[in-house]
Amino acid sequence: MDILVVGGGGREHAIIWSLSQSPNAGKIYCAPGNAGIAQLAECVPIGVFEFDKLTAFAKEREVGLVVIGPDDPLAAGIVDAFEAQGIKVFGPRRNAAEIEGSKTFMKDLLHKYGIPTAAYEKFGDYEAALAYLRAQDVPIVIKADGLAAGKGVTVAYTREEAEEALRHIMVDKVFGEAGAQVVIEEFLAGQEMSILAFVDGETVRPMAAAQDHKPVFDGDKGPNTGGMGTYSPLPHIPASIIEEAVKTIIEPTAKAMVAEGRSFSGVLFAGLMISPDGRPKTIEFNARFGDPETQVVLPRLKSDLLEIFLAVTEGRLKDTDIEWSDEAAVCVVLASEGYPGTYPKGVPITGLDDQEAGLVFHAGTARSADGGWVTNGGRVLGVVGRGATIAEAREAAYKKAEGISFAGKQCRSDIAMKALV
Repeated sequence: MDILVVGGGGREHAIIWSLSQSPNAGKIYCAPGNAGIAQLAECVPIGVFEFDKLTAFAKEREVGLVVIGPDDPLAAGIVDAFEAQGIKVFGPRRNAAEIEGSKTFMKDLLHKYGIPTAAYEKFGDYEAALAYLRAQDVPIVIKADGLAAGKGVTVAYTREEAEEALRHIMVDKVFGEAGAQVVIEEFLAGQEMSILAFVDGETVRPMAAAQDHKPVFDGDKGPNTGGMGTYSPLPHIPASIIEEAVKTIIEPTAKAMVAEGRSFSGVLFAGLMISPDGRPKTIEFNARFGDPETQVVLPRLKSDLLEIFLAVTEGRLKDTDIEWSDEAAVCVVLASEGYPGTYPKGVPITGLDDQEAGLVFHAGTARSADGGWVTNGGRVLGVVGRGATIAEAREAAYKKAEGISFAGKQCRSDIAMKALV
């Protein structure tokens, strides 16, 4: 079966790497892809919002399955566009993808169905939001309602920081229409945890749990990014807490979406906080594979990813068994100087060809005129190490990361340390 993967980052590289191991996978295309993905798939120069061109390409090449990676085209209805052409596609329809596309919708849904989450208020008026904010204690969380490439959330530890975040979103409109509304949310302290799950209506099959590192600097300092590294499993979080999160948050949310006429099909990604008393609460939901969580979760998948995708799209996930490896995986993100702010592109990368095949996932790379590797994004590479333990996997990841160089390279040095304390 030929496959088209839509997207062009590290997440899509990891998905394609996993799909390529299926004996039933034929030719794999990626639109638009990137230089690293081109080692495994044929990259097609079509943008993720060019729905007509994408559907026409899939029909022309008789693609058997389309897989959608990024959040933006899901929120814009890309799955609906493929389904309208009779093309099998993995991902939620537009009305289901709103669980990520609108934080207001997500919070209201959880509140309506009694699913654990932080207390919140929503605002479409800046002055009303500012007045409410000034009456709250800090720390506090300010969120742009819409999609903002993982950068629309500020955890403010001072009142000045909180007001500045609100002003940037609603007055300066740094996130455009995504900031037309805001959610002001209670700050939750504790351990963060990510659980991705394959979902087919009310059927939920959780993946191996992971933990992301959003802030750019060691010790969770600095502005939030799209993710600076992640690891799986989480030996310091009891299995009972993970099971509770699935039973009290993910499964009820899937049922709630069905009850709302927005049945979810695809990957539902729960960002959770484990409070000091051991109870999980919902921070956010995403409607697709996480990035960089995918880079450590899929290397632990023993089952055939293509068969899982087909089971979800054909409504037979409940009859599908999924197996996971006990092996640990750690991903260290190598980012450009200046990220998550402005950063240069076209910086030569050395040492990349010396790495073993696979498990170095390309997020922002390109080929130079002489065929070498250069940077082409803020997050450049996701370097993954595997081992019997988190400590072994972490050592392997950092050893690989040290062998790759480019001017201004930045990476956190404390990825997965929380699991070793």
